[in-house]
Amino acid sequence: MSLMTVNEVAAFLGVQDVRVERLERESLLISKEKDTDGKPLFDSADVERYKTLAERLGGI
Repeated sequence: MSLMTVNEVAAFLGVQDVRVERLERESLLISKEKDTDGKPLFDSADVERYKTLAERLGGI
C-alpha cells in the first residue's frame, strides 16, 4: 500500500486540494491514515479506482 497526500491526489485527479478534502469529508474517497498535521493520507489504489469510477460516471 502506497499512501498519497492531499496534494498528490489533487494533482493525480486534476482538481484542487479543497476538492480532495471535500471528497474525504463526504466519504467519497476514504483516507487510510492522518499525517502529523492531521491531513488525510489516501491509498493510491483507492485513488486510482475512484478516478476510474468518476470518469465512467462523467467526470470528477
